[in-house]
Amino acid sequence: MASILIVDDDSQLRNSFGRLLDQEGHTVRTASSGEGGVQMAREEMPDLVIMDVRMPGMDGLEAFRLIRQHDQRVPVIIMTAYGTTETAIKATKMGAFDYILKPFDIPEMLALIEQALEVGRLAREHVEMGGKPAEAPAGSLIGNSRAMNRVYKAIGRSAPTDALVLIRGESGTGKELVARAVYQHSERSKKPFVIINCVAIPDTLLESELFGFERGAFTGASSRRVGKIEQADGGTIFLDEIGDMPLSVQAKILRLLQEKKVERLGGGKPIDVDVRIIAATNRDLESAVRDGRFREDLYYRLKVVTIELPPLRDRTEDVAPLADYFLSRISAEMDLPNPGIAEDGYTFLQTYRWPGNVRELSNVLQKTLIFNRGTALSHEELTLAVGSGLQERDDDETEDVEQSLRQSIRYALSKNAGKNVFETLMNRTGRMIVSEALEIAEGNRTRAAKLLGMTRPTLVARIEKYGLKTSTKIE
Repeated sequence: MASILIVDDDSQLRNSFGRLLDQEGHTVRTASSGEGGVQMAREEMPDLVIMDVRMPGMDGLEAFRLIRQHDQRVPVIIMTAYGTTETAIKATKMGAFDYILKPFDIPEMLALIEQALEVGRLAREHVEMGGKPAEAPAGSLIGNSRAMNRVYKAIGRSAPTDALVLIRGESGTGKELVARAVYQHSERSKKPFVIINCVAIPDTLLESELFGFERGAFTGASSRRVGKIEQADGGTIFLDEIGDMPLSVQAKILRLLQEKKVERLGGGKPIDVDVRIIAATNRDLESAVRDGRFREDLYYRLKVVTIELPPLRDRTEDVAPLADYFLSRISAEMDLPNPGIAEDGYTFLQTYRWPGNVRELSNVLQKTLIFNRGTALSHEELTLAVGSGLQERDDDETEDVEQSLRQSIRYALSKNAGKNVFETLMNRTGRMIVSEALEIAEGNRTRAAKLLGMTRPTLVARIEKYGLKTSTKIE
C-alpha cells in the first residue's frame, strides 16, 4: 500500500485521520508543523502529502513550496478550515492536487486520496521498452517486433519535444503505456501526469472533471473544485479515448490548445495553464469527422505527431515474450507458483487472433493460472479460458456463461478430486470476481465495492484475503 504524510498542528485530527488511513492499509506518518513536514517529506519520500494551511511557524503553503522543490511529482492535498478564494487560487497555481475544506466528508476524502495516489504512482512508475520479460518491471512495453520498434522510435523522437501526440490503436493494445513512456522521456517528467478516460466518465460530468467549477455553478456545487487540467499545470494530461468526447467538451479542448487557457464552470475568468496534451483513441476519427461527431479543427490540431500501435495479431513474434512477462508478474501478484507454458500452449497463444489484444492475453493467463494446479499451462486450459472470456463479453448470453463456468468447475473436479476442491474453487472464484471489479473500477475501491454490492471495509478484507494488488492497470 501507500505511504502518506499528514501535516497538521491539530493532534486530534492527526491521530483520528491517521488511524483511519492505517485501517485502509496505508503506512501513515505525521508531523505537527510545516518545518517538520518538510524534513519528513525529504527523508521518507512519501507517496502523498496531506497538508493543513494554518500552522504555527511555517504555514502549509510555504511547506508545500519547499516539498515541491524537492520532488514535483509527489501529489499534495491542501486542507483548511479557513477557506478563502485567494488561498485556493494560490494553492492551485502552486500545483496542489486538490484543495479541500474542513470538516471534510470521509468517503469523499478517501476517494480523493485514491485518485491522488494513482496520479503519483503513474508519474513515478517507469515504463520499460522492449526489455526481457524476466527482467521487465510491471507496466512495461514488451516486444521487439519490427512494428513495436517503430513505436519505440516514435516515442523517442516525440518525447523530448512539447508537441501534441495522438496515439491510435485498438482497445487493449497498450495506449496508456505509450503515453506514460512519452511523458517519462519528456522535459516534463518531474511534473504531474494526469489521466482522464473520456469513456469512463459520464458526459454530464466530464466537463466539470476536466475544467472544474465554481461554488454555485450548478445544483450540488457547494464549493469550488479544481479541474484535472489545472491539476496538471506544468505537466502532462493524457486524454484517453478522446474520440468519444462530447462535442461541447471538444470545443473547450480546442480553446485550451489554441490559447493555453481554461475556464471553470460558473466562472467568468480565463485561467492560464501550461500543459502538454497526449491523446489516444481506438475510433476512426476520419469517419467521425465526416459524420459530424468529431470537430474537424480539433482533428487537425491532434494530428501533429501520430503513433500507431499495432494489434497483437500483427506482431505474433511478441506473443510468447508477452505471455512469459504476464505469467511471471501475475503469479507473483497472486502468490502462486509460476508453472510456465507448455509447448502446445505456446502454439495456441501464437495462433489465436486475440481480438482483445494485450489486455485479453493478460486476462486469459490470469484465468488459466487461477484454475491451474502446478503443471505447465496447456492448450486445453488456455482454450477453455479464452472460450469463457468470449462468452462473458455478451451479457445477454447468460446460459452460455453458466455453461462455461460449469466446464471450468468440471475440469477442476476431474483434476483435483478429494483435495479440498470446494474451498479452492470458492477462493479462486472470489479472487477473480474481486479482481475483475477492481479492474472495471480502475483500482478505485469505493467504486469496486459498489459494483460488488458490499461495503468498502468488506472489499478491503477480501483484497487482503486474496492477496490482490490494485496498483497495476493494463491498457
